[in-house]
Amino acid sequence: MNRMVETIPSETLDLLVRYPWPGNIRELENLIERAVIVSPGPVLRVPLVELKPPSEPLGDNLTLRAAERDHILRALEATNWVLAGPRGAAARLGMKRTTLQSKMRKLGVVKTLQR
Repeated sequence: MNRMVETIPSETLDLLVRYPWPGNIRELENLIERAVIVSPGPVLRVPLVELKPPSEPLGDNLTLRAAERDHILRALEATNWVLAGPRGAAARLGMKRTTLQSKMRKLGVVKTLQR
């Protein structure tokens, strides 16, 4: 690449070391290669958003509809059922509030009252 990387920020290095690398060495190699390409200077800038923890294995019988419903429910629970705003479930899921509301109706997602 004819690029000179002189330093790697310590927080980046710590995250790279702690990451389980489910794709093995090829995944690490590809990430470092992309980081070298996008780093503007001598400091290695790794796109850390790509290092998401591996998801829990899903059951064999889980449908796409069920997986989507479960994902939306987890986002709603994490945001205390707040749909809109920068910390709402819609923002967390990367969609508009109206899109989330439509999907909730389609998937039968409703907040139940807890006693």
